[in-house]
Amino acid sequence: MPLLDLSGNRRIVAGLLVNLLSSICIVFINKWIYVRYGFPNMALTLVHFVVTWLGLYLCQKMDIFSPKRLPLRRIAWLALSFCGFVAFTNLSLQNNSIGTYQLAKAMTTPVIILIQTSYYKKTFSTKIKLTLVPITLGVLLNSYFDVRFNLLGTVFAALGVLVTSLYQVVKLEPASEPLQLLYYQAPLSSGFLLCVVPLFEPLTGDKGIFGPWSLPALVMVLFSGVVAFLVNLSIYWIIGNTSAVTYNMFGHFKFCITLIGGYLLFHDPLSLNQALGILCTLAGILSYTHFKLAEQEEGKSRLAQRP
Repeated sequence: MPLLDLSGNRRIVAGLLVNLLSSICIVFINKWIYVRYGFPNMALTLVHFVVTWLGLYLCQKMDIFSPKRLPLRRIAWLALSFCGFVAFTNLSLQNNSIGTYQLAKAMTTPVIILIQTSYYKKTFSTKIKLTLVPITLGVLLNSYFDVRFNLLGTVFAALGVLVTSLYQVVKLEPASEPLQLLYYQAPLSSGFLLCVVPLFEPLTGDKGIFGPWSLPALVMVLFSGVVAFLVNLSIYWIIGNTSAVTYNMFGHFKFCITLIGGYLLFHDPLSLNQALGILCTLAGILSYTHFKLAEQEEGKSRLAQRP
């Protein structure tokens, strides 16, 4: 698995930038769709994966990549874990405050490290593990006044963290080309989600996925699907070419950028504890990047010294 090498791999840098811009964009587009048109959440996710699969189908027709056979069992587990990840994170958001939800999401990184250490025997240096301390502290400071626990919300949050961690780890073990995984996972996830959506949202009638929607609403949903295609593509690219831990670190960075952007562009209130939280989180991310690059240089030196 390639290590993080921002200076030597322009494609990874491009993937990070695409993910940053598309992830920020998709939040505002989806918020607009929810508020302006009332389009259901999980149904929109279903549209996202259908458009993602169609986009990948066009990519393979254009010879951007060639589909290869992958074990159906592995793809099925990946698709099922994705559906669980969507369902439990949505239920966590529904039954918890925003602060509790964000704090639970921050726990994904240490759970991924625990899974990879225990099950896949992957080792992480103490320095890398210690970078989780300022990041967790930063998230806690950001959400301190909005953290409220209840039994049902805590159960959904814990299940969401576990399934999300498994979903990201399964993408990597055993290693496969990122586009290959997404190409087969997208249609399977669409099928599984189509079975899950009726349990939470209507299929027909008012506000149903097949209900009477205006042309502007359909255009916005389709546009959201195209942006989601870029988000999904860049997520798989980042995880497939770096690691699940690196992707989660980048997710914390996006969270800080969103808070800072809201303050600078929209004059959203930013309290002192939030500012301290951003500084702590950024300090943890910079430390992780520094230690990761140092490990890479050490690995190169060892290879160079071999006879």
